Amino acid sequence: MTTGAPDEKRAAERIRVVIAEDDAMTRELLAVLIGEQPDIEVVGLAGDGRMAVGLCRKLMPDVLLTDIGMPEMNGIEVIQMIRRENPSLRAVVLSIYHDDANVFEAIKAGACGYVLKESPPEQTVAAIRAAAHGEALLHQSIAIRLLGEFRRFSEENEQDQRLYALLTEREREVLDLIAQGKSNREIAAQLFIAEKTVKNHVSNILWKLELNDRTQAALFAVRVKRGT
Repeated sequence: MTTGAPDEKRAAERIRVVIAEDDAMTRELLAVLIGEQPDIEVVGLAGDGRMAVGLCRKLMPDVLLTDIGMPEMNGIEVIQMIRRENPSLRAVVLSIYHDDANVFEAIKAGACGYVLKESPPEQTVAAIRAAAHGEALLHQSIAIRLLGEFRRFSEENEQDQRLYALLTEREREVLDLIAQGKSNREIAAQLFIAEKTVKNHVSNILWKLELNDRTQAALFAVRVKRGT
């Protein structure tokens, strides 16, 4: 007997979505809009961040559609927590915020889509489908700014690497220890050199890297390690 098998197959292939939105009316409208799609099933609705985390743990959706500004936990915190526990879950942000800070934090947290609430509803649906298939969909204005940020990061990284290449092997060792919060005395003891020699190395490092103090040197060291 094969009666009902095609319907069961279609249901199994649907994209399972949890919606996290603190505004009840918006949440219900999203549920109706998204639930009307033949290939998408809304399996849970959350009114705050903690509820969203609980539903994702319980229901194991394919995609989390989340607002950023929510009580209990914001959307970025939700994405960070859930992605740590379930890296296969895909997250799409639907938000009124389009400032750089929120966008970049969301992307760093693991969001693969970022859609503005002012966008046509079709973009939200498209972002969910893209996320479910391992792709990314960003609002055009956000994508442009994100590309600009990556370009700026790439240019800064190239500059950092150019300056880092000026350091001797010993100066790089000293720089690493500065980044670990070591004092000159501790660095001298660890490298078996005189404290005065450490001071000379620190002075040379700051001069070559065009920095003003040890704090900037420590930040530079961390940045270079991340960029390599």
